[in-house]
Amino acid sequence: MIRKIEDTLEVVFVGLLTFLPLAFYVVQKITSVQVPGSEYGIAQLVFLFACMAGIITWREKRHLSLASFSGALPPKARAITDALSHGATVFVLTMLFINAICQLINPSQFATRVWGIPVKIIFTFLPLCYVAMLCMVAVKKKLLIATLVGAVVGIVLSMGAITGILYYLFGAENLPALFAIFNGWNVVAAKCLWLFIVLFVVLAFLGVPLFVVLAGIAFVLLSMNGGYTDQIPLETYKMFTDRNIAAIPLFTIAGYILATSSAGQRYVGLFKALFGWFRGGTVIAAVLVMTFFSTFSGVSGVTILALGSLLSVVLKGSGYSESRAESLVTSSGAIGLLFPPSAAIIMYGTTNYFSVDVFDLFRAAIIPGIIMMIAMIVMGFVFDKQDERAPFSLPAIGRAIVNCIPELLMPLFICIFYFMGVFDLFETSAFAVFYAYLLSTVIRRDFSFGKSLEKVAESIPISGGVLFILGAASGISYFILDANVPAIVTDAITSMVTNKYVFLILMNIVLLIVGCLMDMFSAILIVSPLLLPIAEYFGISPLHAGVIFLMNLSIGFLTPPVGMDLFISSYAFGKPLPKVIKGIVPFLLVQFVVLLLITYVPWFTSALFA
Repeated sequence: MIRKIEDTLEVVFVGLLTFLPLAFYVVQKITSVQVPGSEYGIAQLVFLFACMAGIITWREKRHLSLASFSGALPPKARAITDALSHGATVFVLTMLFINAICQLINPSQFATRVWGIPVKIIFTFLPLCYVAMLCMVAVKKKLLIATLVGAVVGIVLSMGAITGILYYLFGAENLPALFAIFNGWNVVAAKCLWLFIVLFVVLAFLGVPLFVVLAGIAFVLLSMNGGYTDQIPLETYKMFTDRNIAAIPLFTIAGYILATSSAGQRYVGLFKALFGWFRGGTVIAAVLVMTFFSTFSGVSGVTILALGSLLSVVLKGSGYSESRAESLVTSSGAIGLLFPPSAAIIMYGTTNYFSVDVFDLFRAAIIPGIIMMIAMIVMGFVFDKQDERAPFSLPAIGRAIVNCIPELLMPLFICIFYFMGVFDLFETSAFAVFYAYLLSTVIRRDFSFGKSLEKVAESIPISGGVLFILGAASGISYFILDANVPAIVTDAITSMVTNKYVFLILMNIVLLIVGCLMDMFSAILIVSPLLLPIAEYFGISPLHAGVIFLMNLSIGFLTPPVGMDLFISSYAFGKPLPKVIKGIVPFLLVQFVVLLLITYVPWFTSALFA
């Protein structure tokens, strides 16, 4: 019953986030009057959606994490690592809950109203979200001791927030014992900073959700820097109410609906009719379909899971070996991150809004994205050994185009509405959800009304996992800026590296490692503010640096040993990881070559601005 209520409430939030922006836009155009509180109100709806998405994602055990290596350990060692992971998770969730309560009762925070509702009531959903996760973790009876230890440690180390709570509630100022604990922990955090960071990194490889790991690191960093740990939930709130960030889950939902409907088959049919009659034509179809859907889904793994089997069957039917077909599909899974409305570009532009504009970054990444796409097509062409192909048929092409007209109109409408300035990014994402839903239920009738709502609910854990990683990583970003880390790193690197081209090589190496070890959104939030000032120091334009950054991350998904798409492909195709890695090596090497081309020939990122 509770599960159904959660899913229904979240679907309602999705409906409101889809309908209201478009409705407000129409009203404003007709009456030339801005609806009072429209943007602020929608921002609060996004926050509520994000909190509920976090709960559902935790319930479904779908929060993003690195592959857990604990399963390969002996039983006794695994019991220890499970207890450690569990206790650390409880500690972080307890800490987040206490610090969120501290901000909630702070009289100087959330004093405004939106549509008559106090924002303080809306913010209440964040500590409720943390406590709901905590309750779901605490039910594991076999790990009761780890739960208790984690909760106690979380309470003790959150004394800074607890003293704030006592002050706000009772005006208590003279609390020497609590202040002693608070100050003592700050000293320990400063002295043992790297030990704690390494511990959390190890926990990530033991399967602890990435947002928990990042929140734990943010807690240690802020403790070391003065103990303002209640800034973590506040930064999470700011992230969840950012209008551009809100576009990410909506595009993800639209992509999921499309990927699970008949749209994928229709695109495959169209591109196969257009290109399947000549050598390498089926490859063009597969790469274009993978690129299109990964552009919308925001996470390349979703496309591999949703369409990988279909496309591998199409490729095998064209003479490809099973291994080659699956490797091509896997290698093409992240190319869409370089095309609008890519969530990665949105996130990068939002994080570095003082240096780059999202709209300009979309334009700068188009030609590099096309080159990467062509490179995968050429590789597919080389491996295509099929002699017999379906003959060219103009009537068949015509039928395929007619059969795919509604699907073709969607990207066309989105590009026109956004790049012509009709909609802003958030309104465009709302339109994408509306169109995808209309297409799959009314036009194509792939889903009944009830089934379509189930599809929306199924897509929530994908966006929920992304949003909470962003929320946790924003705490680290706050520390980075507050401690002036970018300037410190810039001074350190520029004192050792004086050549622009040497720096570009080092940047690529570092970013490939980052893309391999970190999820895309955390890397953008944490690493890009550090590298961008250095790139500017060496005369590299922010747009060129941004495209290099994003290309490295997309390739990082495929980089052994822990590129995320490698594990997703292994799961989707039922193949051992070493076999997956062996298959993608030729494609990966070609992507490295394209990366070097884009890195050292900046014209490709600036050509559309001439």
